[in-house]
Parts: sequence; C-alpha cells; structure tokens
Amino acid sequence: MLAVAGAPSAAAQCLLCAPDQAAGTTVRKAEVPLRVEVETQLDMGRVAVGAMGGEIEVDPVSGARRVRGDVVDLGGFALTGVVTVRGEPGAEVRVILPATVDLEGGYGRTARVTGLVTDLSASPRLGADGRLQFRFGGRLQIAGLDDGDYRGRIPVTVEYQ
Repeated sequence: MLAVAGAPSAAAQCLLCAPDQAAGTTVRKAEVPLRVEVETQLDMGRVAVGAMGGEIEVDPVSGARRVRGDVVDLGGFALTGVVTVRGEPGAEVRVILPATVDLEGGYGRTARVTGLVTDLSASPRLGADGRLQFRFGGRLQIAGLDDGDYRGRIPVTVEYQ
C-alpha cells in the first residue's frame, strides 16, 4: 500500500488582492491534482539469514541485489519498486521517502528497511504528457535467524515544487 500526499488545494483569492497585471506579474493557473500509482512493489527476493544477521540491498538503477553479513541468496527475483506520477505537464515535483520503515514478519519478528533511494534526477519534472515514472530501492536489515516473510508499507509523498 502506498500513502500519497497530493498537491495542496488551490486557495480562493480576493480579487482586490490579485497581483497587478500591469506590473508584469502573472497568476499561475490552478494545478492538476497529482495521482500516484504503484506499478511494482519493492521485493528483496528470497534469502536465508544466519545467526549474525545481515542486510539485502536492491539498487534502483540496475535492479541488482546485494547481500551482506550472514545472509545467503536463495535465488528468485529481486524487484525495484516502480511508481508512476501523473499531474500538470512540465511541473517540477518533489518525491519524499521515509528514512526507515519497519516491516512485520511472523511470530512478532520485525525487519527494517533503510536507505530508500530513487533513480530520479535532483529536480524531477513531469513530462509533456504529465507523467513521471521512477524506480526505488533500499536496504533490508534482518537480525540473526529472523528469516521469514516480511511485509509492510512504504509511504511515498509527492508534491509540486
């Protein structure tokens, strides 16, 4: 599940307070609301975790999975998350991912996702068609012998700049 914060709503403006058109200032038209869709969920694949624990990292650009620590790669596919944003054509947006997300597994076990990153440029913009697609990845940290099926939600916030 993806929590999304859209663009702030346009506020009504007093006509007496409107910018002076003769001074060369212009009023920007109301923005198209942002829509965010998850095309693919982030999936770290299958691993076995030993007594020392470790981490699994999925790179958003290459999709490569790397394991560190006492972790054995059991195969399967690791998938970067893929998100599509739609809104006002050409508009600059800001994408915000949390610093950490806790996932829940069976028997009260938890694992933490950290280092969430995207493949976006420093100043992402919606295309001429009003669409922007990006990938994201991160690191899953698992304590020793806490292997299992972990699930959780990674909130993604997208705002107009």
